[in-house]
Amino acid sequence: MLTRVLSYLVNEDNSKFANECFGRVIHFSINNGKRRLTVSNNHQTLVLGGGCFWCLEAVFQSCKGVVSVTSGYTDGNTDNPSYSEICTGTTGHAEVILIEFNPNIISINELLQVFFVIHDPTTLNRQGNDQGTQYRSIICYTNEQEKQTIKDFIKRLQADSDSAIVTQIKKLSQFYKAEAEHQNYYKQNSSQAYCQMVIKPKLNKLSQLKHLLSD
Repeated sequence: MLTRVLSYLVNEDNSKFANECFGRVIHFSINNGKRRLTVSNNHQTLVLGGGCFWCLEAVFQSCKGVVSVTSGYTDGNTDNPSYSEICTGTTGHAEVILIEFNPNIISINELLQVFFVIHDPTTLNRQGNDQGTQYRSIICYTNEQEKQTIKDFIKRLQADSDSAIVTQIKKLSQFYKAEAEHQNYYKQNSSQAYCQMVIKPKLNKLSQLKHLLSD
């Protein structure tokens, strides 16, 4: 893990970045053929991938200003992939979450701060024992302003890192909502071994950013 970067993220004063925000998203299609996600006028979205989406979902559901977290798939070469197909690593998709949040409560940079604290962006296609391209570190943007904000954030991290950050930055194309059993996974399965051994330690890392936790 990036010890110096972790320290930087936990201790950095992000106040100067608090007013930086992405373009407002009013409507966002979830291309599973069944539903359309409508985002409130004063809310924004961010798509992140870094290991199993169960972990990311649990972490960001614990953050203030987060309205909803949807687990899903993106950046692949097939339509409407299933979880079993994703796990083969042959569809090209990444497991991701789509975060809807209120930028008046939590900023893009604060969400990115959480993201880089709870996962290792220097391990290619791997987080812990979860290995495969579906577990790659990735951030998807929807416009050039978003892209630049993400690049600037990673540039600051890279300057304080001894290892290369391999997080992909890509334009969001398709987002496929994952099956129902993958939504609210930790809340419904917190006693399971994976939740206790993998997800809970990530939640413990989040406690280092107490000012970003929901009440």
